[in-house]
This record gives sequence, C-alpha cells and structure tokens, in this order.
Amino acid sequence: MLDDFDGVLSRARSGAGEAFTLLYGDLSKPVAAYVRAQGVREVEDVTSEVFLAVFTGLSGFTGDQAHFRSWVFTIAHRRVMDHWRRSARTVPQVPYEPADDDRAVGSAEADAMDVLGHQRVLALLGRLTGEQQEVLVLRVVADLTVEQVAEVVGRSEGAVKALQRRGWRRCAR
Repeated sequence: MLDDFDGVLSRARSGAGEAFTLLYGDLSKPVAAYVRAQGVREVEDVTSEVFLAVFTGLSGFTGDQAHFRSWVFTIAHRRVMDHWRRSARTVPQVPYEPADDDRAVGSAEADAMDVLGHQRVLALLGRLTGEQQEVLVLRVVADLTVEQVAEVVGRSEGAVKALQRRGWRRCAR
C-alpha cells in the first residue's frame, strides 16, 4: 500500500515516470500471482497488458486506493478472460527458451521443494470449482476485500462469502 496514494496518482496522471513505477511496484506481484493462479502461462505478457490498460485509463479513474486496487484487478480479470478467448482460437506455439529447459540440472533440493509447494497449491486449487478458485485467489493472493472481489467477479457480496466459505471447507477436507 502506498502512503501518499493521492499524490502518486496525481503525478502519474500528469505523466511522471516515478509515479508509474510506484503504482506498478505496488501491484505488479499480486496481479502476476492472480494471473498465474488462473492458469495463464504467459504471466508477464498478461500482466503487462493489465498495466498498459491501467496507465492508459488513469485519467478516467476516480476513487481511493482501495477502489484503485479493485479497479486494477477488474482489469486483470478481463485480461485473463481475453487471454482464454484468444487461446481458444489459436494453435499454441512453444518457442525454445533455454532458461525453461527442464533437462538442465539444478539443485535437487531446491527443485524438489519448488515442485512440492507448487504441486500442493495446484492440488488444493484443483479440488475447487472455477468460481471458488477465483474468489480464493482474489482474496488471498490479491488481498482484496469481499466487496472488491464481488465487484471484480460481478457477484453479490453474499455469493462471494459463500464461495469463499465452501472453498476453504473443501481445501480443509
């Protein structure tokens, strides 16, 4: 959270690069985590699309820092949906990335911990419905309030609370 959000927003609207950097730095990791949790492989690309839309739409935004966070995640939600629509219409192409080559040998211990942690989270999320996954990821990873999540997903606060409660129960089982 930014201490002087109104000042940073004002400077960003007037084109100050440092203000853009502060806004990006504050929300880029939660947005990327949300995008990743939605199963998007091109996390950096979609995150960049989100912030491009945020920065080009700053002049039309009104509200405080909590509203801004909600607005950013609404844009992220829409970009994820756009990504899935696009990917349904295109044949996937996988370029060779040496850094992603899993044939390279790294630290066995670090690799095992990464895989186990990632697999555990994916296994827990896999037990949930799509709506439960989205609500829990927005609540936990994006740190949005129930009201903000309701706004992002277009559901009532009661529906969001119910989805969250059912999701936690299913994870606990």
